[in-house]
Amino acid sequence: MALDFQTRDVIHNIVARFVHAFLPDAKKPYNLKAEFQPELDVHGIASKAEVYNIQTDPKVIEEGTNAALELIYYLVADGYRVKTPLFNLRMRLPGEYSGDETHLNEGAHPEARMSSSAAFRQYLRDTVKVSFAGIEGDNGHIGEAVDEATGTIDETATLGSILTIRGHGLKVEADEAHKDEAGVYFVDNSGGKVKVASIAVNEPKTLKVIVPAGLAAGTDYTLQVVTQSSVKSTNGIPLKTPRMVVSEFTVKAVAL
Repeated sequence: MALDFQTRDVIHNIVARFVHAFLPDAKKPYNLKAEFQPELDVHGIASKAEVYNIQTDPKVIEEGTNAALELIYYLVADGYRVKTPLFNLRMRLPGEYSGDETHLNEGAHPEARMSSSAAFRQYLRDTVKVSFAGIEGDNGHIGEAVDEATGTIDETATLGSILTIRGHGLKVEADEAHKDEAGVYFVDNSGGKVKVASIAVNEPKTLKVIVPAGLAAGTDYTLQVVTQSSVKSTNGIPLKTPRMVVSEFTVKAVAL
């Protein structure tokens, strides 16, 4: 029997841990973070069909999903508003205008505006149960990365522009023996690393770095912070050995 997402025949159980809040306007010391399963692409999603008793062949799901997403890609670019059971998607044209312009404001460009559907939000409210598993190991964490050139979060890193990295325990410090090792790195899928040459802001909750121009445009990178600063102590005494903080997301290098 195929799964009917309109009924409450499935309860989803997830585990969550407390992580240190990192945004400046945080009113309490912790946020809650789900312990996510491994990242899936369309092929991986299709391979899970049997788990949820979906009877359609995984190959059909993969091919159909890819075709549907490609079609949505072009439809939104043509100005259609697209509504699906999972998300709503439309084009947005930013800026304010006098009414007699013949082109967009300088630097402005069409953007995608996506939001989860009301039905999906309701489904999450009704069927997801959360188990609290205490405070995550305090080795620091990267909460988000804001591309200042595009305004996107956890998506892109514009070459030569500023990337604002927010989190906990991020300040880069090192003694003389480890000064070459410490820093902020962009790491590709093969493990290749590119070190940031300039850190404009270096604070425990905020790093502002210049995205290296040598990154390969179109490549996804994990962010890595190597530092001897202590997560808990503020006495300025470095740790004996460096610790590493790695993002759970990737950012795609893009050219201006």
